[in-house]
Amino acid sequence: MPVSRERHPARVRTLPTVVAYRLLGGAGATLLSGAGLAAGALPVGAHAAWWSALRQLEGPGLLCGYAGLTLLVAAWWWAGRHRHAPDEVIDRRSAALTLACWAGPLLVAPPLFSRDAYSYLAQGAMVLADIDVYRHGVAQLGGALAGEVPQMWQQTPAPYGPVFLAVAAVVSGVTGGKLVLGVLGLRLVALAGVALLVAYLPRLARHCGVDPAAALWLGVLNPLVPLHLIAGAHNEAVMLGLLVAGLSLAFEHRYGTATVLVTLAALVKVPAVVGLLVVVSLAARHRGLPTSVARTAGFALGTAAAVTWATGIGYGWIGALGTPMYRHSWSISSALGRVALRAAGRFGLHLGDAPMRLCLALGVAAALAVAVGAWWHRRRLGPAYALGLVLAAAALLGPATRPWYALWGLVLIAAAAHGRARPAAALGAVVLAFVALPSGFGPDVAQAVLAATGVLVGLLAVGSLRLLGPSAPAEVAR
Repeated sequence: MPVSRERHPARVRTLPTVVAYRLLGGAGATLLSGAGLAAGALPVGAHAAWWSALRQLEGPGLLCGYAGLTLLVAAWWWAGRHRHAPDEVIDRRSAALTLACWAGPLLVAPPLFSRDAYSYLAQGAMVLADIDVYRHGVAQLGGALAGEVPQMWQQTPAPYGPVFLAVAAVVSGVTGGKLVLGVLGLRLVALAGVALLVAYLPRLARHCGVDPAAALWLGVLNPLVPLHLIAGAHNEAVMLGLLVAGLSLAFEHRYGTATVLVTLAALVKVPAVVGLLVVVSLAARHRGLPTSVARTAGFALGTAAAVTWATGIGYGWIGALGTPMYRHSWSISSALGRVALRAAGRFGLHLGDAPMRLCLALGVAAALAVAVGAWWHRRRLGPAYALGLVLAAAALLGPATRPWYALWGLVLIAAAAHGRARPAAALGAVVLAFVALPSGFGPDVAQAVLAATGVLVGLLAVGSLRLLGPSAPAEVAR
């Protein structure tokens, strides 16, 4: 008798999840990049006919930009759901490829969510022109480049350290003051900082007992990194890259090199100086506290002196640290100060800047209280996690708050936190991804409606593709 054979169904190959969420995030970033041509932080001095025509599309651009932003955030959340799949583990190489898909389109977009890139270039030009950036604002430079900086910052000195100002001077000099090339140069610098994060964040996570894949997902792939460190070209990228590298080496008992790197991070932006406490804390376990303090202080002061001498920019950044206390800065404390000023005005009280100054001081005091509490419990939390909480408090409760400031603490929380802090940090990153307009300015009612509509369009697109379900998004018969 002939033997009957079962007919096997055709084998079905699914599109790998990792490819799908890379494509989804890349599509969102591409849409956001294109929308930036109409709704981004555009140069005020561009008068070309085609550029002026694009400006007329600001409304549709804003809607499309928020739709693309929603796709990018959805892709990140989806990647987090599947990071434990055996064939889709997030490692350094995978994270770098995913970030390239999500950030690549933003490299060639106009500045987004902030005009700080223009300030960086203008301050770099001031260094080249031997104008003291710690005494004068960019108005002293004058010209088209300074004209791109918002009026509220024209007279304020630079709050950045000599390491970053020297880098900004190199970028400004090499690009000859040309905005497009200058912004691209700053983004390449930011990419170098992000590359340090990709390289060292998994190492720091292992030392803290955290899954490196989870650390990369929360600390490197979260939407604030491509949106603000890359598209916004913020100097936090370099600061955080150096800080995480230094802390990782401190856990490996390379305390001298760690001190140098953390000091360089602080000479980009001063909040990183708190990382020296972690170096001292770790070194004290082996060398004792007095010796550790002395050696760390010696390496830090020596590094600062050498950098100051090499750059020739000087120590004026210490006195310029009060720049964030400027009354037009936005933060929780300054918002309360504005409410207090309006309340006083309604009662006919003319108190000048006193309510604002009081609220700013209370915000600083609250940040210090949180910092002291976190550091007091560092033995239970771990020094890196405690440092993350300190920096998060400084970013959220200090005199100036921006969405990208949250990365000060978020990156270290990603590497060192356990338990409920991680989903809370992830949810915070999602919220902060949507709070700033691509132009860098606050929204009016019409813009808020357009942004909300764009988010809805993005959610409908994600839902229609069914990309967030447990199955893969596409099936192809072999």
